[in-house]
Amino acid sequence: MEHRHVWITMEGGTRLAARLFLPAELPAPVILEALPYRMDDLTASYASEYERLCEEGGFAVCRLDIRGTGSSQGIALDEYHAQEHADVCEAIAWLAAQEWCAGRVGMYGTSWGGFNSIQVAMERPPQLAAIVPIYASDDRYTDDVHYMGGILKAIDLVDWVLYMAACNVLPPVPAVYGDGWRDEWLRRIEGTEPWLLRWLEEQVDGPYWRRGSLRPRYERIRCPTMIVAGWADGYTNIALRAYEAMTCPRRVIIGPWAHMSTATSIPGPHIDLVPELIRWFSRWLRDERNGVDEEPPIVVFVRRSTRPAPDLPEVRGEWRSEPTWPAERLRAAVWRPDGDETDEIKVEGDVGTAAWISCAGKPPWTLPEDQREDDARSLAYEWDPLDAELEILGHPRLHVTVTSPHPVAFLSARLCDVFPDGTSALVSRGVLNLAHRHGHSDPQPLEVDVPTSIELELEATSWVFERGHRVRLALAGSDWPNTWPPPHGGTLEVARTSVELELPVLDGPPVAPPPRFEAPRAKDPGPVPEEVDGLPVERRIERDTVGRQTRVVTGYGSRYAGPYEARIEESYEGLVGVSHRAPGRAWASARARYAIEWPETTVTTEAHLRLRSTASTYRVVIEVVASEDGPDGIGHVERRFERTIPRRLQ
Repeated sequence: MEHRHVWITMEGGTRLAARLFLPAELPAPVILEALPYRMDDLTASYASEYERLCEEGGFAVCRLDIRGTGSSQGIALDEYHAQEHADVCEAIAWLAAQEWCAGRVGMYGTSWGGFNSIQVAMERPPQLAAIVPIYASDDRYTDDVHYMGGILKAIDLVDWVLYMAACNVLPPVPAVYGDGWRDEWLRRIEGTEPWLLRWLEEQVDGPYWRRGSLRPRYERIRCPTMIVAGWADGYTNIALRAYEAMTCPRRVIIGPWAHMSTATSIPGPHIDLVPELIRWFSRWLRDERNGVDEEPPIVVFVRRSTRPAPDLPEVRGEWRSEPTWPAERLRAAVWRPDGDETDEIKVEGDVGTAAWISCAGKPPWTLPEDQREDDARSLAYEWDPLDAELEILGHPRLHVTVTSPHPVAFLSARLCDVFPDGTSALVSRGVLNLAHRHGHSDPQPLEVDVPTSIELELEATSWVFERGHRVRLALAGSDWPNTWPPPHGGTLEVARTSVELELPVLDGPPVAPPPRFEAPRAKDPGPVPEEVDGLPVERRIERDTVGRQTRVVTGYGSRYAGPYEARIEESYEGLVGVSHRAPGRAWASARARYAIEWPETTVTTEAHLRLRSTASTYRVVIEVVASEDGPDGIGHVERRFERTIPRRLQ
């Protein structure tokens, strides 16, 4: 296998940095992953997977730093910018034209690489023959880190959203870029704005979010597509939804995993995904008749009643195949509570802490815990113990009539599995800004004190409720800190006779043989660490009874070596809080810091966030700092961004 660094020059002259992994036998098809995460330091460890695809699969592999990131020239203007799509299409054409390439290119990647695999496939470059998006989304507004149910995400603000502001102003790698790297760095610092500022302005769905969203025009992708998703991840809804709507050759694998490698995820069970990647790309990049397109296309890990834990090593269940979706044995079962009373939901801004975030990965982003505390502060409907197992697969849906004293209110719904001893395990959840009840592109205020019919779709799930367990539906006025709290408190009224919980039930035995996967080569992840390389990992929920507020505090980081004799340190600190007196008064603050020490110099970048809300506004301050000491260093460069943005029916 040969490693080769190359420059791919775009129309207009901008150079993008790429690294090639070339197999012994050439020409070969190419697999491309394009990321902003700096291939020559922060994510140099990804190379082990590229090497496996090259050595075991016989593919050429290209890793690309997208424009304005890593050692590539230019400015990273936004997440999934149209310029990125154009650049990647040019890069695909360049790869396909090389003498060592067999003419076909595939794209794949986890998270960002999965997103832009979808987005570039929508552009239909002729050389792109297959994609594998892993933990990605078909809808940037409803199913990403920005908004959920028409509500601003909260805890995500102090993690990825902020650390990209610091990452985007790191310099090119001097040993890769060569002379002029400091000039390029200064241009990058001056030209890059934190993306969060635009996202706070774009509070409703529309052209901005449709750019890069496959939904609802699924016909835009024609090349074969294998979607990989995880039940504990925040990007699960794409899998069944897109499979049903797409017409290209397609396959879906949904495991128990969080936003982590399928080989090391908390929770497992684990699989080695590389052989599945090789099978898919071999079929469509070199016409190998290996049977992957003849097997049942829906592959799911069926989760079974499992006691929750933040570091759950493995969820109970088994792998299953379905030949079609929707499955022929799927039916809708409607559950209604008894009685005709009018029930009440006391709106409190800090309900939801046990569910945590919907995109768990490495600590401190842990898994859902026992839901009993949040259930006790919610309006809970519960049915009799089951006399037989109940299996569901798909999206639960809630139909309910709600009366609000305010024109803007939120509704959170959690579907839980209640064990005989009272333990409550989260099965699925959904949240909706009720001003978005008719859609996310044209919110309409609620009529105050007028009963309003609501339909709320919960996230896709798979679960087997076991005999003797109970089904619980818990309704609340917030889902915090997953999403920002509502602008007002008060009490929501629920007409009990209107409550209908629609469950997607699978009846009868499986009709297809289960899939077989290879066991992973990676080591078991082990327990959640208290620190990583001397940097503490923390997550605290603090309830201040005197100050009448709840806070969530997070912190983590790591130290490691990188190529070109680099020593790298990352550290992240975050806090989100909400007032008990008025949920509209909420805040987030965070710091993200990178330090890279090369033999010739040491550089650091930091991003600081302060975001506060009232019932009517968001006020945000972001400071970005870059520094380098020494006679040739850039010194200390700081940029400050400040906005006051109205909450538009938020």
